[in-house]
Amino acid sequence: MLEKYKNIDEEYYRIIEDLVDNAIVLKMNEFIQHGNTTCLKHCLDVSYKSYKFAKKMHLDYKAVARAALLHDFFLYDWHKAYKATRLLEKHGYTHPKKALDDALKYFSLSPKEKDIILKHMWPLTLRSIPKYKESFLVCFVDKYISSAETIKYHLRLKRG
Repeated sequence: MLEKYKNIDEEYYRIIEDLVDNAIVLKMNEFIQHGNTTCLKHCLDVSYKSYKFAKKMHLDYKAVARAALLHDFFLYDWHKAYKATRLLEKHGYTHPKKALDDALKYFSLSPKEKDIILKHMWPLTLRSIPKYKESFLVCFVDKYISSAETIKYHLRLKRG
């Protein structure tokens, strides 16, 4: 899976190389995110698409690539682990903070990268309005890719 990114865009791969060479980041491949897409694959897809848009828009594409790769950096099966009864305690509301806390345990992040990770669930998390254009970009790319992954999975189920 990682070779695909190295082969299609060497610059992108160099930006994220230290992250994807880290065994703890690779553990994201053990958890399903949407449908049957692993958390690592989802984060790589969001990271790469966001990086490409950021370059075209003359934004901080390095921060975008790195933070988007870590935006769902949590190591648990959220389908099972988060059966909270209170709305604001559900995974959709809490995982950005968990992802940021986990990322900070292993990596040094810029303020922009922190904002991208923490605010990627906006507007669901209404009080956490993104501060940077890059944060909005990752937020929207994440919504698009998450929706596509979920729809694709359910269409496959329907077809049998």
